[in-house]
Amino acid sequence: MERIFYQGIHHTAFATADAEATVHFWRDLLGMRLVLISGEPGNRQYFFEVGENSCISFFEWAGVDKIPYKRHGEPVNGPFVFDHIAIGVTDQDALWEVMALLDAGDFPASDVVDHGYCYSLYSYDPNGIPIEFTCNARLADGLPLLPAAIDPTLWEKVHGAEPVPYCWPLPDPILPEDRIIVPGAGKELYLTV
Repeated sequence: MERIFYQGIHHTAFATADAEATVHFWRDLLGMRLVLISGEPGNRQYFFEVGENSCISFFEWAGVDKIPYKRHGEPVNGPFVFDHIAIGVTDQDALWEVMALLDAGDFPASDVVDHGYCYSLYSYDPNGIPIEFTCNARLADGLPLLPAAIDPTLWEKVHGAEPVPYCWPLPDPILPEDRIIVPGAGKELYLTV
């Protein structure tokens, strides 16, 4: 089977009870374009452009409670699936600009943290969603930093970086006559040619 070509995360989908505060934070404070609002009252979805072909979105649901603050990467017990979203920025200067924006908007901002492979700044949006703003760490000559040591036992256990072929059954292709597309929320906003 031919390899699928991924293009990054198209969008994430979170929930908010306060769309106005959410728009005010993501669009007006951080400067991300509001590119689409779709859906019906009580179930609208707002999309903010993070980068080329990449958005963060929010469903507007009146009954959603703001999540309590939890430090990024802090272990928890019980059912849990989401820790934080990391948004890439161009360089260290951009991290300082984001820190200034967060300070001006009276949102918490961590110090810039050097993780070796990247620099990170941590904060929260009005819904309590943990956000990391990050840029790759680079050497003076522009080459990426490489780790000083890799645990060879762990690396062998996960079989390295590349996908392992044939560990799953090969899929049957979806035939053209079985490729059914149904209309969804937002379809009514676009004219068909």
